[in-house]
Amino acid sequence: MPFVPPDPEATRARFAPLQFALLDAGIAFRAPPDEPTTCCGRGCSGCVWEGWFAAADYWCEQAGELLARDRR
Repeated sequence: MPFVPPDPEATRARFAPLQFALLDAGIAFRAPPDEPTTCCGRGCSGCVWEGWFAAADYWCEQAGELLARDRR
């Protein structure tokens, strides 16, 4: 079964609030992952979008952990 990605727009929307919160807290953190530019659109198993969504989730998770650690 081909990979059906979550909504890229919804994923991008998760970045901004975290970036603003990190900036407001004075926490330096790397930029969110860049979106893929090499997708062929055939729904391949192992699609570049799978990696991007996983990286985006991981980035959000790490940003949230940094913010939680700062609030202690």
